[in-house]
Amino acid sequence: MIRYIRFLIILSLTATAFGAHAQSTATTSSPYSRYGLGDLSPTVLPQQAAMGGIGAAINKINSYNYINFLNPAAYSSINYTVIDAGISSNINTLSKSGASNQTNASFRLSHVAFGIPLSKRSALSFGLLPYTELGYNYRQSQANFGTGMPADTNAVNYLYSGDGGLTKAYIGYGIRVGGLSVGANASYIFGNLKETQSTEVPNLFGTLNSRVEESNSIHGLNYDYGVQYSIDFSARKHLVLGYSASTSSKLTTQNSYVVSSYFTENGDEGVATDSLVNRKDAKAKINLPQIHHFGVSYQYDGKYLIGADYSIGNWSDLSVAGVNKGLQNSKTFNVGGQITPNMNSLSNYFARVDYRFGVIYDQTYLYVNNTNIKRYAATFGLGLPLPRNNTAFYKINLAAEYGKRGTLTNGLVKENYINLRLSFTLNDLWFVKYKYD
Repeated sequence: MIRYIRFLIILSLTATAFGAHAQSTATTSSPYSRYGLGDLSPTVLPQQAAMGGIGAAINKINSYNYINFLNPAAYSSINYTVIDAGISSNINTLSKSGASNQTNASFRLSHVAFGIPLSKRSALSFGLLPYTELGYNYRQSQANFGTGMPADTNAVNYLYSGDGGLTKAYIGYGIRVGGLSVGANASYIFGNLKETQSTEVPNLFGTLNSRVEESNSIHGLNYDYGVQYSIDFSARKHLVLGYSASTSSKLTTQNSYVVSSYFTENGDEGVATDSLVNRKDAKAKINLPQIHHFGVSYQYDGKYLIGADYSIGNWSDLSVAGVNKGLQNSKTFNVGGQITPNMNSLSNYFARVDYRFGVIYDQTYLYVNNTNIKRYAATFGLGLPLPRNNTAFYKINLAAEYGKRGTLTNGLVKENYINLRLSFTLNDLWFVKYKYD
């Protein structure tokens, strides 16, 4: 009976997560999210995020099971049922020359994932996590009706906003033969991206303002695969080499395009007076690029782990309805690790805590105003063990990332951000038939 109850819990959590993601709106606030399909969400759990986002060559950490989306070959190391669910928060301060700073904060469910061992050398994983996030809202103003003529005394405001995001539901399998592990994920990506551009003349009574609203409903399949090779120097010392990739695939998108007009009075917007254009285009294709991850890690079980990843994204191949989005290829370096003073200590709780750290350098896929947009970040986190019983292990994972993206040169925006993530991880023996003498 207990195992059936647990199975129902899994289904309930999954259904809840699907509903939360399907109804979610933008959880980022960055003008850079308007490019491509929005800001890419990290495909790592807080455990990895705290270590600089490494993952291509990570499987177990201190003999503790966890789910590594970044390389599905790591599923083969799962020998306990794993449930991992988390939340995240972002605090982003935007700076621009000649303008005051703007700070925004957001909060969301970040992921829910499950790992279930099928044999001693293979496991299944499935779950839900964000894929991209779209969210921005800013204004540009021009004096003199935008003409530059002194006789024109009215300003024109151009308002830009975006909202939405894409979610990834995945199922994956990994198997190990000797020191070699292979695995793959099949994912369904879905969601909506909505962007608007408005033109207003706020100080001229009776002026008819205009708005262009463009929405894209997106869905389709995507695939990931990975391989890891473990070299065991002893029972507790391991060197792992890893590679994973997200394949180039096609998503389906349908575009809705509406042009409307409206009045404003005393700064308040009235209802739309007319829809000048209202059309829904035929379905088209989005060509996703291939992304490669290379990694290496060294672990002394119960003591420390260090690792490094290098990722290449062929984002110059991204196109929507046959139109290239004008991005460049990205390159990312991740370095990090963790230290556990004494995981078996009985008298000192803090000696059993995992202390995690890392750094990130990211040459993003953005090239704006003849400038490469780069990201630099430092990470830190904790793995806090909770009291255990004979079959179950629990841990709370905290991760913080402080970073900078962009620049103040060439009229661009600089972002200083803090990402906070928290997850609860359960390792438990499920689906086991107990025998009694």
